[in-house]
Amino acid sequence: MSAAEDRSVLQLPAPRPDRELRYGDHPDAVVDVRLGGPGAEGRALVVLVHGGFWRPAYDRVHLRPLTAALAEAGWTTAAIEYRRVPGRPDDTVDDVAAALRYLAGVPELAGACDGRLVLAGHSAGGHLVLQAAADPRTPPLAGVVALAPVADLRLGEELALGDGAVRAFLGGAAADRPDLDPVRQPVPAAPVTVVHGTDDAIVPLALGRSYVAAHPSAGLVEVEGGHFAVIDPRSTAWPELLAALASA
Repeated sequence: MSAAEDRSVLQLPAPRPDRELRYGDHPDAVVDVRLGGPGAEGRALVVLVHGGFWRPAYDRVHLRPLTAALAEAGWTTAAIEYRRVPGRPDDTVDDVAAALRYLAGVPELAGACDGRLVLAGHSAGGHLVLQAAADPRTPPLAGVVALAPVADLRLGEELALGDGAVRAFLGGAAADRPDLDPVRQPVPAAPVTVVHGTDDAIVPLALGRSYVAAHPSAGLVEVEGGHFAVIDPRSTAWPELLAALASA
């Protein structure tokens, strides 16, 4: 694995979203919508869930360079925020489910995207989209794209990812919450693609491989680069992300 990760994508300039919607009453119940450019009509709405090891220091804003690039490529996106309170994982999972139900019912978005949702998430957001894909509260999905996901919580805890991020998120051991561990969930109804960098030093490729081993119907795309390559439009992984979205 690489000794250092290239995080420069997080500092790329990007315009503010076109709209901000609210799916609930608490301060984090917001969604940033960016309208796609030419070619967006008839394509699925890409619902994005950001990473940051479920910690309050990281929010959806760091996905703006990604959503701007996706808009240029013809995709309308909705980047959801969610509560990130250590030891309260059910709030986080509930927020993702609530945001998806809300977005499925927004007429102008549902009409422009033929009512189809593709769910994509990075890092801890990858955990949340895989979890949502197996959640019966989630509306029908056209596909799921998990980017460098924390897809196996027990393995993530064993490896002490993010200085103990898994245990901090759960408020206890992963073994005590198999209901929140994607690798231990039923096979989702929607097709799943995992895109993971071979040099990921933050969420090692072993976690993506573990999920696919447990869910053989899921696809695994291994790309060159580290943890942030999979959300960086300048990287060699970018065409693989676009292909995964297009195939959903």
